[in-house]
Amino acid sequence: MNPSDISISLKHLRKSIKTWPIPVVTAISSKRNPFMVLVSCILSLRTRDMVTASASDRLFVLACTPEDFVNLEPEQVEKAIYPVAFFRNKTVTLFNLCRVLIDEYDGKVPELLDELLQIKGVGRKTANLTITLGYGNLGICVDVHVHRISNRWGYVETKSPDETEIALRKMLPKRYWKEFNNLLVSFGQNICKPTSPYCSKCCIEKYCSQTGVISSR
Repeated sequence: MNPSDISISLKHLRKSIKTWPIPVVTAISSKRNPFMVLVSCILSLRTRDMVTASASDRLFVLACTPEDFVNLEPEQVEKAIYPVAFFRNKTVTLFNLCRVLIDEYDGKVPELLDELLQIKGVGRKTANLTITLGYGNLGICVDVHVHRISNRWGYVETKSPDETEIALRKMLPKRYWKEFNNLLVSFGQNICKPTSPYCSKCCIEKYCSQTGVISSR
């Protein structure tokens, strides 16, 4: 994909996304609660969207602020978020996170990337998604979908999500930064699958380099 094709491609994806399920963290962000976005991001790691959605719903019935959260018992949280991947480790991470937010940020989620990254258990994907979806601030969230598709398109040539984020910050016009993750996650979940993507159904196939695609449908 040539840099000049990116605006056309994203325009097509904006139309197509209306027919696809909304990614769970995007749906949760409609509540305008950065804490809920941050927590759901952590739950979503290595976990399917449907599992994340139901686990988030159960957890937020119990607590939707750091202050509420620290009053729970670990067993309550584990039961609520099971069967997300590494649910016991994520329970520990969430309790540590909430204590840091209370002790160092008056219970508020930081808006700055560098501050979020200093909190144990918060990586670049989670931090950027919290900034863009939780606060509506500028950022580029790169998860496995964004990394895979950006390389499959031939828009970047990188070996890791962190490298992809650096490349996109240099190449991608800032007006697309906040929506880029949501568009590519939806696209990746429904059309541009990791293996055997639905190229025959793809609205932007003619712009795609299909880098690394061995078979398609």
